[in-house]
Amino acid sequence: MTTIEQIQTLSTTPGKAAKITGWVLSGLLIAFLIFDGAIKLVPLQVVLDTSAQLGIPNDVTSARILGVLTLLCAALYAIPRTSILGAILMTGYLGGAMATHFNAGSPLFSHLLFGFYLGLFAWGGLWFRDPAVRRMIPFRM
Repeated sequence: MTTIEQIQTLSTTPGKAAKITGWVLSGLLIAFLIFDGAIKLVPLQVVLDTSAQLGIPNDVTSARILGVLTLLCAALYAIPRTSILGAILMTGYLGGAMATHFNAGSPLFSHLLFGFYLGLFAWGGLWFRDPAVRRMIPFRM
């Protein structure tokens, strides 16, 4: 194996610490998404009130649809075989959330960019633990 091949192998094979970091990031994201999806399924009054403020229909059916979509993305992301598909779908969902907050004039760092932060957790978690994602998103030395 040449030196270049060794470097490529090292950069795409996560070590133990990287895998643990990846699972911690992914676990935190999954826990948050389960919580978020669950409060939309119930739905709590705060969900309906916030929906109205953001220009989303504040009816129970709309909240439950968003809850099911959130839980579906979380489930796909949580299963290792479908985690990349889950991350892709979640990225689209979070992009829509960011656009909604932008249109509503929400604060930048706490609300608008929250979807971006979750996306970093999603893709960062995968990057740290999954060699396929490391090959897709290579960082060069």
